[in-house]
Amino acid sequence: MTLYAAYGTNLDPLRMGERCPHSPLQTTGWLTGWRLTFGGEEHGWDGALTTIVQDPFEQVFVAVYDVTPRDESVLDGWEMADSGLYRKTRVRVSTLLGESVAWAYVLDAFEGGLPSAYNIGVLADAAEAAGAPDDYVAGLRARPCRTTGT
Repeated sequence: MTLYAAYGTNLDPLRMGERCPHSPLQTTGWLTGWRLTFGGEEHGWDGALTTIVQDPFEQVFVAVYDVTPRDESVLDGWEMADSGLYRKTRVRVSTLLGESVAWAYVLDAFEGGLPSAYNIGVLADAAEAAGAPDDYVAGLRARPCRTTGT
C-alpha cells in the first residue's frame, strides 16, 4: 500500500470510504511549502478545479490514507489522472507522527479562475469532516467563488 495525501473533497473520510473502501485514513497533517489554489477553469463543469502549487510561505491541510493498489486505480479514475488532467506528485507530509512521503494529485493546467460556490462548500465540509482547524475551514469558506449563472 502507498500513502495518499488528500487535500480536496477526498479529505472527507466518508467520501473516501465510498470511493476506496480498502484504504483507511491513517492521520492528518500539513503540506508545508504548498498552497491550495484553483485552475483549469476550462476543464471544470462549473468553475475552476482544486489543486495545489508550491509556495514556500503556505501550507495545506491533508488527510493521509493508506491506499491499496486496487483502490488507487479506482481513485485515479475519480481524479481523472488516467485522462492526464491530474498527475501524481510526491509530497512530504508533516504529521504529529513525523514526516512521511505520500502522493497527491496536481492539476496539469494553468492556475487561475474561480471555483464554484458549490465546490467551495463541499471542500470546506470535507476539511471540517477530516478535523481541519476552524480557521482553515473558515478560510476555505471565505474564498472568492463563482455563483450560479456567472
